[in-house]
Amino acid sequence: MKSLILALFGLLLAGCASGPRIDTRHTSLGQDSRAQFIVLHYTSSDLQRSLDILKGDGVSSHYLIGEAPATIYRLVDEDRRAWHAGESQWNGRTWLNSSSIGIELVNRGYIESAEGRLWYPYSDEQIDALIVLLKDIMQRRGLKPGAIIGHSDIAPQRKVDPGPLFPWKRLADAGLVPWPDAQAVARQRSLFATAIPDVAWFQAQLAEQGYKVPEHGYLDLETRNVIAAFQMKYRPARFDGEPDAETAALLAVLNAAG
Repeated sequence: MKSLILALFGLLLAGCASGPRIDTRHTSLGQDSRAQFIVLHYTSSDLQRSLDILKGDGVSSHYLIGEAPATIYRLVDEDRRAWHAGESQWNGRTWLNSSSIGIELVNRGYIESAEGRLWYPYSDEQIDALIVLLKDIMQRRGLKPGAIIGHSDIAPQRKVDPGPLFPWKRLADAGLVPWPDAQAVARQRSLFATAIPDVAWFQAQLAEQGYKVPEHGYLDLETRNVIAAFQMKYRPARFDGEPDAETAALLAVLNAAG
């Protein structure tokens, strides 16, 4: 009898330890992934240094991709928050650590020289691995093209990664990011060549893209930094922050396409 009582008591304790009984037979349609964006970065260092930093208790990311071999390391589970975005904003959402997946690519970024900044390129192998990973995440998370952004997009006042040599067009060709039609851009550029829109127009168009940008109509340093971040992505040959006809054409075509 005593052994039976002890057994029943053990079962009761086990039931308490397992938590409440939850009925999971019903599922709401009103839901989506907590991760709404994928943010791309470069590490500014080699693989070992990158691993040492990202495995610590400070900055972190969900994934790290090496150069050669282009090994994909998962450092943080996708359902947990990684510390990769910092103070950031995109499409009105702030502090994107809570709503994004961070991917770091091993790349030294740039060095300062007498000729200015010299940027390090990305290897084809590394970008191939990134594209495979991005397709997998987007399929599993139900994300659409436009969800992939750079650190420089969400923090243009303090960040420039993944830099002007990051091949955004390759991601576009893989169906991962929107890209402006070249012929449409050429037509728009010819229209803007004679009359470039004012600064307020550029600020409104950049805000429609998702950037946090002043909307006061003045070409201040903050606005220039946002323009430069956009140019670095869609016109990396020149990202001087100047509101010119080609930049206006790129913005107009991208926003018209939705």
